[in-house]
Amino acid sequence: RSSWLLLAPLLTPPIPVITAPPCSLCPEGAHRFQWIRNLVPEFGISSSHVKVLSSPAEFYELLKVQIKAAKQRVVMASLYLGTGLLEQELVDCLEETLEKSLQAKGSPDLRVSILLDYTRGSRGRKNSRTMLIPLLQRFPEQVRVSLFHTPNLRGLLRLLIPERFNETIGLQHIKVYLFDDNVILSGANLSDLYFTNRQDRYVLLRDSPEIADFFTELVDAIGDVSLQLQQDDTVQMMEGMVHPYQGDKVAYCEIANRRVMEVINSARTRQELLHAKTFHSSQPGSSLLSQQGSQASGSLKSEPDTWIYPLIQMKPFGIQIDEMVTETLLTEAERDARIYLTTGYFNLTQAYMDLILGTRAEYRILLASPEVNGFFGAKGVAGAIPAAYVYIEHQFYSEVCYLQQQERVQLQEYSRAGWTFHAKGLWLYLAGSDLPCLTLIGSPNFGYRSVHRDLEAQVAIVTENKALQQQLHQEQEQLYLCSGVVSTSTFEQPNRYVKLWVKLVTPLIKNFF
Repeated sequence: RSSWLLLAPLLTPPIPVITAPPCSLCPEGAHRFQWIRNLVPEFGISSSHVKVLSSPAEFYELLKVQIKAAKQRVVMASLYLGTGLLEQELVDCLEETLEKSLQAKGSPDLRVSILLDYTRGSRGRKNSRTMLIPLLQRFPEQVRVSLFHTPNLRGLLRLLIPERFNETIGLQHIKVYLFDDNVILSGANLSDLYFTNRQDRYVLLRDSPEIADFFTELVDAIGDVSLQLQQDDTVQMMEGMVHPYQGDKVAYCEIANRRVMEVINSARTRQELLHAKTFHSSQPGSSLLSQQGSQASGSLKSEPDTWIYPLIQMKPFGIQIDEMVTETLLTEAERDARIYLTTGYFNLTQAYMDLILGTRAEYRILLASPEVNGFFGAKGVAGAIPAAYVYIEHQFYSEVCYLQQQERVQLQEYSRAGWTFHAKGLWLYLAGSDLPCLTLIGSPNFGYRSVHRDLEAQVAIVTENKALQQQLHQEQEQLYLCSGVVSTSTFEQPNRYVKLWVKLVTPLIKNFF
């Protein structure tokens, strides 16, 4: 079956039917995923440019080192920036680097662009905005802070929903941190928990100018349709731009769709030209994928053994690429293939659940035990959210048991004293392989919010290189080591008791968390 043909009916605008399956050209190994480049740009790189990180401390130290070394650009997209000492140290690093750039001869080259969510970034008196205003005041020509406001929070709804609860309507959830030509993809936010004891995933793509350009353009596009933070803590839209909650919603979403799709399609066209150029100059029988030796820099680069595909999901703007690719990966996973899927918030969409329960691959799903859920111990209604996740997990497990799929679909709960769990993504092991050839890493949680409400981005990393496959395998093993297999007895434990009101309310509110 052609993965591309499965996607065709979902695409808008309609595209010509492809009569030959794209993957039939080279269906073996990692090359079977080349169909993804029909949707998004494909970046071929050397596996030596990819480094998988394992700890929050390593992530935090890398952020500081990269900020200090940046010469041309720092681009950071996150849900929010925290207000503690560790976050202040990051801001101080930015200030120091900007100061050095200002003192350099000629006009300063360094540009800093920060994209956060408006509602989360404005929460409380001391917030992300107040943390960043000093940078805007000191370096007005070099720093841009954009605050995305969902177009779905407007009118009476916006006036009535209180702070914190307004974040359930929709968020800027993308997490990408880039410094010159180095890119960090993660699910981690810029907050002290994510730098200390909140487990996530992180991958560094070094010396990858095309990928850095793509994510710079993506963040710029979202920034252009976002509110711009001013030096006096007010916000305003760019001149001529439709307002996200005061202007016409349809017009705003159309403009946003156009800006983001321009970034995706222009990058895809650039990469296709590169592939075509290499293909026509290559010897018969050589790889169909591009050798990046004829890039603008003119420097010869080795034949790529790793391919990066950026997957964007922005349902409010009618962009569903990540959803389509994820569903196709789950659909096409063959018998005896293994998929390790992890999420900090187990609340899969019905489509993902149906595919997991109805397809042939083996699944090992890692999720947070109640004690490591980010909402554990929260005040008020939020404190009941871990119980709601237990209820959702129990319902799914019951369905697995009813279908007698316990051997094929296994749930595992992450548990680690003093830590919380926020890792998300998947690793795909082809049938007969002990190492993964594909991973998804980024911001989506595979839940309703990720698919329908929030702005999300992740990358599919496909590799033929055994050393990188080993890195990804070790990352997966390290996370799953801190877990226990879920069984019927799991839900008989006292801490798994779910109150009746939580059971009644969960179906009504599960699409908001």
